[in-house]
Amino acid sequence: MPTIREPRYRKIAYQIAQKIADNNYPVGSKLHARSTLSAAFGVSSETARKAISVLADLEIVKPVHGSGIEVLSREKAKIFLNQAQETSDIQTIHSQIKETISQQKREIKTLEESMSRLFDQTQRVQYHNPLNPFELELTSDSSKFGQSIASLNFWQSTGATIVALMHNDELVISPGPYAVIERG
Repeated sequence: MPTIREPRYRKIAYQIAQKIADNNYPVGSKLHARSTLSAAFGVSSETARKAISVLADLEIVKPVHGSGIEVLSREKAKIFLNQAQETSDIQTIHSQIKETISQQKREIKTLEESMSRLFDQTQRVQYHNPLNPFELELTSDSSKFGQSIASLNFWQSTGATIVALMHNDELVISPGPYAVIERG
């Protein structure tokens, strides 16, 4: 949704309506001619005329030819300002939602990049180290203690290869078939 930019005359209409709502311009009072309003708000007389026209359409003021502008309704000025505020609030909420969505998209993109790096790193590690050793500490009583790897038919029974045995803080790498299984 594109950003909505209000015309200058509409902003001036809000300012005049605010002065009416605040009772700076009381109901029944006369505002000076358009040229005086244009000087007061720092805009052209055409911009002031358009602002008065908006307020006249809403019956907040009434232009009186040759006499200026008569203030008709403080309540309608308040309604006009409330509607403008609600519209502004909707636009603000919409902008906040868009920003939140953009932020989430950036975070998702960062997460995707991190996941991709993790996947790549995992593949590299698996390529260079395809075997993931499994460590098993034997602590329970077993009838297998004291037997050799060959007599247990370990590979034939499990399909696994023993790459090391540790006993009493001594690590035996690539134990042969005659290595004995011991507790701890």
